[in-house]
Amino acid sequence: MTFNPKCMATGIGSFPYQDASAVCELMPTPESPVFVTTNFSLPYFMVSGEIENSGISAHLVVAEAEGQSVLTSWAAGKFGGETIAKFIKDIKLEEQVKTRKIVIPGLVAQISGDLEEHLPGWEVIVGCQEASDIPSFVKSVKLT
Repeated sequence: MTFNPKCMATGIGSFPYQDASAVCELMPTPESPVFVTTNFSLPYFMVSGEIENSGISAHLVVAEAEGQSVLTSWAAGKFGGETIAKFIKDIKLEEQVKTRKIVIPGLVAQISGDLEEHLPGWEVIVGCQEASDIPSFVKSVKLT
């Protein structure tokens, strides 16, 4: 996997195990879909690597979750529709992208309604449960 300079500049991709929250640009265009994960290094590396392997361009929102995994941070109330929407609004992502499609981890499908409520006008797409399924997922779903 190659390291994205923008992510490196914001602390993403550094160790130990918690990365800074950021938006990582994986060869995006303004129409590229937006994926979301937490700022725990393992999901970041897995998701960003599989997006790159899938051959699509994307924006990867790495949300602050105190360095916890997707399920752990969701269970602790640190990764949900309201927190993701707040982060997206805080970084003014809507001004940077034309797309209004956001892919959330399949393990937290239950936050989709809450995220749609807090991000009006966005289509929330429930992604796959495992990062390794991203290449086949992007082939089966219209993301642009």
